[in-house]
Amino acid sequence: MRSPLPVGDRMRRLRLPVGSPLQLLLLACSFALAAYAGVRLLSGDWLGVALWVVGAALLHDLVLLPLYALADRAVVRGLGAAGRGEWALYVRVPAALSALLLLVWFPLISGMVAGHYRSATGLSADGFLARWLLITAVLFGGSALLLAGRLRRATKRRPPAAH
Repeated sequence: MRSPLPVGDRMRRLRLPVGSPLQLLLLACSFALAAYAGVRLLSGDWLGVALWVVGAALLHDLVLLPLYALADRAVVRGLGAAGRGEWALYVRVPAALSALLLLVWFPLISGMVAGHYRSATGLSADGFLARWLLITAVLFGGSALLLAGRLRRATKRRPPAAH
């Protein structure tokens, strides 16, 4: 049985796409920078860093991923059959952005490092919870407005029902 492609075409398919020399140089530099950062990071307390990375991966994969998969499933079921796939994005995106902000600013939002923050910056740590809640409300409100606009446009384009 013969191959449907000539040898030259098969060889062309096996070639990996290689970018320009500038792209290769930038890629090599990024690998060198990552290696340098890894060596510097692991030089002091490599066991602590390795435990933190493994612990974070396990926490994400075994605890957080099932939690937000269940939350997403609940959102999709709550929206009903009409908006299962499309409407869920209008909840997923603001929820993901809000969760990311909470993850980044959690020590200040929770007030756990208020003393350290005040001594380092001279500013009060009060208000981070209120600002995060306000940003979350704006994200969900904007998403609801976008969904309402989309639904309004969709109903205007739909032809009237024949009686």
